[in-house]
Amino acid sequence: MYYERLIDFHLSEWASQEKHKPVLLRGARQVGKSTAVRQLGKKFNTYIEINFEKQPEYKTIFLENLDVKRIITQISALCGKSIIPNKTLLFFDEIQTCPEAIMSLRFFWEEMPDLHVIAAGSLLEFALEELPTFGVGRIHSMFMHPMTFDEFLEANGQHLLIESRNQASIDNPLPEPLHDKLVEMLRTYMLVGGMPESVKTWVEYHDYVKCQEVQDDIIVTYEDDFPKYKKTVDPILLRQTLRSAAVQVTKKFVYSKVGQEYKTAEVKKAIQLLTLAGILHPVTHTDANGLPFGSEEDKSYQKMLLLDTGLLLRLLNMSLGDISELTTQILTASAAELANKGPMAELVVGLEMLHHMSPNIRHDLYYWVRNAKNSQAEIDYISSYLQIVVPIEVKADTQGGMKSLWSFMRDKKLHYAIRCSMENFGKFTYVDKNDDAEVRHVRICPMYAIAQMEEVKQGIEK
Repeated sequence: MYYERLIDFHLSEWASQEKHKPVLLRGARQVGKSTAVRQLGKKFNTYIEINFEKQPEYKTIFLENLDVKRIITQISALCGKSIIPNKTLLFFDEIQTCPEAIMSLRFFWEEMPDLHVIAAGSLLEFALEELPTFGVGRIHSMFMHPMTFDEFLEANGQHLLIESRNQASIDNPLPEPLHDKLVEMLRTYMLVGGMPESVKTWVEYHDYVKCQEVQDDIIVTYEDDFPKYKKTVDPILLRQTLRSAAVQVTKKFVYSKVGQEYKTAEVKKAIQLLTLAGILHPVTHTDANGLPFGSEEDKSYQKMLLLDTGLLLRLLNMSLGDISELTTQILTASAAELANKGPMAELVVGLEMLHHMSPNIRHDLYYWVRNAKNSQAEIDYISSYLQIVVPIEVKADTQGGMKSLWSFMRDKKLHYAIRCSMENFGKFTYVDKNDDAEVRHVRICPMYAIAQMEEVKQGIEK
């Protein structure tokens, strides 16, 4: 059974365009890239999938030259199917094993713009790095991630629950039974995660242990890939960096905690490679005085997000030996307590924000931190709305426990913020007695409704 994905809309939109550049579908291993393309292929008269790992004989077609009309003729003869522009979807999978095929993509756009071509592959980013050029401006990239919470709900047959949630707002909160059901589903999502095979296993068996077995297999697959990353990087260092990133997740990443035997530069290289592979997502400090946030970033202060909550829990179990207390808290803690249990809440919010951004570019995440003596403060995420800086705090506490937020808003002269928590939709105001009684407005976006973040922001004014 196919579970609908956000990327489906974007792929269908691309397919419907009169002229369409070849697509490079990019993302970590096992997030569902090939499955999504096969689903799109059902809309075409002819679908041809070439997997360069399973069918290495196709590589020789690209070695002679990059004349795409010759290439198409020979592919058609080899697979026994006619390739007809606007009627055929041609999918090159595991294309990283055939650099010449990557190089050919630009010529498909130049010489056969009516033909629909998609390419994907594991560790594709490393292959692209080693090519002098692969057709910038002639190839369209899309970035794919694990399943979002909404995709998880859809896979579990909860379409009506999503519809009800989407009708709620900060002025019209959900009825408590629906709110409670979404909180319970989010607990499950934290444990199962969004890797498609784990979600499929949960839908079929409702067994956390079976999901953990799937997650462990995925981690082993990732670690088996490490020798392929770069020959100059120690696979053991990559493994230790990954597990250290899991232990340090959502905290300032400290390179020395990876291992005293490794230099900072070596660990930085490992972080860079894990980020290229889509396994880690850095969150970088910005002074947040205005947009773009990247103009004031400081990469010496970075937090690391692992790509999936379920994989995080398995890595923590491998590193710490026993996380039964944490998993019990996720399943049984009150909603208010759950949002403050370790890194899970902050990780879910960051990943959901990232996954609901446009897939057509690679996005960066930012946070803010002040490490002044006796005056430490941190804002979990820094966002924007209509060119306005919008701080986002992940908390379950009441307003009295949000000193960092009030301090940040006061310093930056801001009047609006978002609180992501296990609370229902809502809002409140705070009269800042330390700032001439300025009124600060906080809008509550439940953690199960990050897909509605932009709607929650509506109404924010300078």
